[in-house]
Amino acid sequence: MVYYLILAIQFFCVYHVFKHKNEYYWVFLIIFVPVIGCAVYLISNVYNKRDAEKVASDITSIINPTKKVRDLESKLQFSDTYQNRLNLADAYFEISDYSNASLHYEQLLEDKSQSNIFVKKKLLESYYYAQEYEKAIEIAETIKDHQEFVNTISQFTYGLCLEKLNRIDEAETNMKVINQRYSHYNERLVLAEFLLSQQKNDAAYDILNDINAESQHMTKPNRRIYRATINKVKDYLSKA
Repeated sequence: MVYYLILAIQFFCVYHVFKHKNEYYWVFLIIFVPVIGCAVYLISNVYNKRDAEKVASDITSIINPTKKVRDLESKLQFSDTYQNRLNLADAYFEISDYSNASLHYEQLLEDKSQSNIFVKKKLLESYYYAQEYEKAIEIAETIKDHQEFVNTISQFTYGLCLEKLNRIDEAETNMKVINQRYSHYNERLVLAEFLLSQQKNDAAYDILNDINAESQHMTKPNRRIYRATINKVKDYLSKA
């Protein structure tokens, strides 16, 4: 039993290293000196008293990612409420089961007593990841003038869907709203790559240079989180 617990903690620590883009030497310490390595890593990078329950939950989710879904399915069967169905839909979304997530988000839209802006935004993302671009565009166009949609990741995702259907000018208009300084680094890189694909090199390199300059002022945690994006930006700039 102790062996499997240590193995689970090792797995969580390695997962945490890659998820948060921490220094890779931690992986060797965790694998080759498991007890001490995991303890030091958890204390240094993960643990505080308020996070204890979340860490335990994350470990469980890694070992058995569908457990949360099964628990929420049981809860929904016991009490079919709006919130319980929303929690289940979100849980399906978290494990990348976008088809089931979409089914539950769609059912939530039947409740006309709710504003459902949040649900429609999640449904848009689910359709996008499930490559159902026409459905995604249809749902986006029901909320595209809403304040909670304008200038958000949702509008950017709408633009991505338009690109997939070769509606290039509309795609660019909606994707460009994400170009906000000191934020949305991953999405802005995608926007720059889109502009490069359209031979709009000057606009693309303006974004890449901005991201590179902003990265110099990032906090250490943010630099770890966006390390892959920063490196890709530097790679583009080095080839310019």
